Amino acid sequence: MHIPVLQKEVIQYLNPKPNENFIDCTVGEGGHSSLLLEKIAPHGKVLGIDYQLRLKSRDRLILAEDNFANLKEIVQKEDFKNVSGILLDLGLSSWHLEESKRGFSFLRNESLDMRYNRNNPLTAEKIINYWSEADIERIVREYGEEKFSRQIVKAIINARKIRPIQKTLQLAKIIGSAVPGWYKRQKINFATKTFQALRIAVNNELANLEKVLPQAIEILKKEGRLVVISFQSLEDRIVKNFLKQRAGEEKIRILTKKPVSPLFSEIKINPRARSAKLRALKK
Repeated sequence: MHIPVLQKEVIQYLNPKPNENFIDCTVGEGGHSSLLLEKIAPHGKVLGIDYQLRLKSRDRLILAEDNFANLKEIVQKEDFKNVSGILLDLGLSSWHLEESKRGFSFLRNESLDMRYNRNNPLTAEKIINYWSEADIERIVREYGEEKFSRQIVKAIINARKIRPIQKTLQLAKIIGSAVPGWYKRQKINFATKTFQALRIAVNNELANLEKVLPQAIEILKKEGRLVVISFQSLEDRIVKNFLKQRAGEEKIRILTKKPVSPLFSEIKINPRARSAKLRALKK
């Protein structure tokens, strides 16, 4: 079961009131949206967006299966107005890791897919088997911030000459063969950063985040709030720099001088929350 992160903090910074309208750009299993719907009753609505919807529309919950990078277009199509708050939870859901069978996890032997949207022609398998050594090394170094990117990619190139790399455990084994023993004994699994890099590249995640942030500001009504939860430093840096830039240019106020992290009590219940960082602004 997916446990939404920073639930209290999301409500605190979005500050929902009865009959207000909100957008959940990453609705997932609807954890945060359910909390918002309670707070904005009886007439407030939530527009929930996701690449692949696993929820059904119900009273006051309007759903759109799309990429949040198309936020302005979605809002216009749904005629969704008077938006008091927008939430972006950029984390990977439990469903993606445990049930999607798309190769997001190196703990299960699945095909190297990693697409949020099945209409996307690019997969992790295509990157690993057909991209150049220089291009794979760049994404593993930049998107994964992997210190052993060169060694890992050389091992990938050598392995794919023998046979195609098609499964998650096959790739994880290759990564393991390329890194030193001490690295494999770290708290974070040695394959984590490479898998992260591939997922980001397949789904164009950083570019999508850069696209949606200015649209969110434009859509919000005066006094409206934007909350973004990121889970890795590249995302957090984009959000941080965007907030600083816009605070200097427009009438927005940054509500979080420093990113808000989950308390130890939350991490104990939900270990996946450990890397979450929340930033918020008010228009």
